[in-house]
Amino acid sequence: MPYLGPMAKQRFQQGKGPSQRQLRVGEVIRRRLAEILSRAEVHDPELNRLSITVSEVRASPDLKVATAFVMPLGGKDEEAALAALRRNKAELRHLLARELTLKFSPDLRFVLDGTFDRMDETRRLLAEPRVRADVSANAPADPDETA
Repeated sequence: MPYLGPMAKQRFQQGKGPSQRQLRVGEVIRRRLAEILSRAEVHDPELNRLSITVSEVRASPDLKVATAFVMPLGGKDEEAALAALRRNKAELRHLLARELTLKFSPDLRFVLDGTFDRMDETRRLLAEPRVRADVSANAPADPDETA
């Protein structure tokens, strides 16, 4: 069997979740992107009119792609907000590159954040009488009792 050396190993982690560097870079990008959008630093009046929340940014393992999960305030005009962000992604990337100390400024991708919808669905499910009966039947009688 020929020697394959270190280049033959898998380049990215498999199934372990994001690395500390990915998490750190994602958080720096999230903070700076939120700051750029709140200060209306982009030269697009349509984008500056919108109040957009950046809830999370996930960086790819090679840090060349950053996916930003965004939601316009009140959940209104979601498609218009996404279109405005995508239209201005080059300028946003340029503004981000000033603050980042990375070799490459990551390509930005924008996705609507569905976390709020999932939270509402979970609340709705937990409020159903059948689920409430199951939860109350399994609750410990003594608050000091832990399972």
